[in-house]
Amino acid sequence: DLANQLNSGALNVPLTIIDQRDVDATLGADSIKKSILASEIGLILLLLFMLLYYRLPGLIACVSLGIYGVLLLAIFKLFHANLTLTLPGIAAAILSLGMAVDANVLIFERMKEELRGGRTLGAVVETGFNRAWTAIRDSNITTFIACFVLFWLGGTFGAFMVRGFALTLFIGVALSMFTAIVITRTFLRLVVGSRLVTNKAAYGIKT
Repeated sequence: DLANQLNSGALNVPLTIIDQRDVDATLGADSIKKSILASEIGLILLLLFMLLYYRLPGLIACVSLGIYGVLLLAIFKLFHANLTLTLPGIAAAILSLGMAVDANVLIFERMKEELRGGRTLGAVVETGFNRAWTAIRDSNITTFIACFVLFWLGGTFGAFMVRGFALTLFIGVALSMFTAIVITRTFLRLVVGSRLVTNKAAYGIKT
């Protein structure tokens, strides 16, 4: 009898209202607005750092990140029926953007080491990407594993916002790896191959 009463909500106990609140619909909109503002501030600081510290490669990385953002928004637009950009989704997109920058930092630091060793610019680009690839690959694989676990746990326990975070992060990291390895590398090859900029100072090396 007790189980039936609990299931039907007909338990014969007095109900006393302790607190009652109405949550306005603008609360969610305000949270999203503040999150977008925070991401804009972080993005500006990020671009400034890349430009000031890495110079020409940093500029190329900024262009690649712009392409990354356009492609990510295009994916959300294309699969809008299955992908909803919630607050956790925005957080996942920002996190994947940071990981895209992290891949560029690994590549550029390897390039600077090779430049200090006296290698030519053409060899520096290829060697920098090849030697940084293993670290980029391993870090992204571990992130993909974490995404799979979060997606599975979110479905198991009904935490669908966690599933949205995991799915958005997976897409963003995969796309960021593509832009860092393919787009940034292509732009660097074009710049170095054309020999428009040969000064090592333009690549972040103090001369």
